[in-house]
Amino acid sequence: MNSGINQAHKLDDFAVALTDLRTIGSALVIAPHPDDESLGCGGTIAQLRALGYAVHVAFVSDGTMSHPNSKAYPVERLRDLRESEARAALHVLAVDPDDCTFLRYRDRQVPTNGASGFAEVATRMARLIDQVKPTTVFVPWRRDPHPDHRASWQIVQEALRQTTIKPRVFEYLIWLWELGKQADMPNPDEVMIWCVSIDSVMDQRNRAIAAHRSQVTHLIDDDPTAFYLSPDLLTHFEQPRELFLEARTTY
Repeated sequence: MNSGINQAHKLDDFAVALTDLRTIGSALVIAPHPDDESLGCGGTIAQLRALGYAVHVAFVSDGTMSHPNSKAYPVERLRDLRESEARAALHVLAVDPDDCTFLRYRDRQVPTNGASGFAEVATRMARLIDQVKPTTVFVPWRRDPHPDHRASWQIVQEALRQTTIKPRVFEYLIWLWELGKQADMPNPDEVMIWCVSIDSVMDQRNRAIAAHRSQVTHLIDDDPTAFYLSPDLLTHFEQPRELFLEARTTY
């Protein structure tokens, strides 16, 4: 276990309980890949929906690098499967079926700031923010070790510069638990760390994760290089809470 993992789990020591989810309100969840929405904030999504708030989920990449060498599931078929799984997960979380957007950028090729295509995707994101008008945007932590997650944060930051909508921004944790290095860790002086209890919706959240069958089972069994969310990886998401980081600009 690297030191980054140890430091990531110490974030709980600095977390403040967020007990009134009405302060979050309607939400736009940015998921770099199908399954990030359930892993990072599935319990919070379920509770917001139970309170009657609209939740829209935007999937940035197609997630097709999970099985790059499968002959049974070439890119288009795998993309369609992962989108179907995403819709099934959102159904479990009670998200309206019309409240999702698939941007379909290639997995691991989501444009970063300064790269070709970045301006286009940032403009698309700004239009989506204008359309959804969320009170809060959920996006992966800015220094998440996965490049698509960092790119998604950069896209949201640029999109917010282009819109008059000024939502709160909650950054959620995915790969920081497993792959984070010391330099990736949040500094409690730079962010407020919120803790949302998901104890009452753990089963619902876990069923949403399980809906991503290609990621948690050997549904696709012809690619020895395939990526799976192993039981060991999933232990990072077994706590009955979700942590969100919010920049301290207003604190």
